[in-house]
Amino acid sequence: MGLGGISIWQLLIILAIVVLLFGTKKLKGMGSDLGGALKGFKDSMQGDDDDAKNIEKKAQEDASAAQQTEKKDESKL
Repeated sequence: MGLGGISIWQLLIILAIVVLLFGTKKLKGMGSDLGGALKGFKDSMQGDDDDAKNIEKKAQEDASAAQQTEKKDESKL
């Protein structure tokens, strides 16, 4: 018994039919396209995290610059 009542032999027959219908070259191309799409999605998700960290860092730098400006203004008085 394989997946959901499908035996290994039935899966092999289905695989053979798919290869005959599409050909190995087209299947390889579709696999490459799918892998590229998944990699792009993963990179964009990671890029969002990096963007959030950069925004937070910039806000902290702006806050510290504002504090330094306030200190300079107070010392002038």
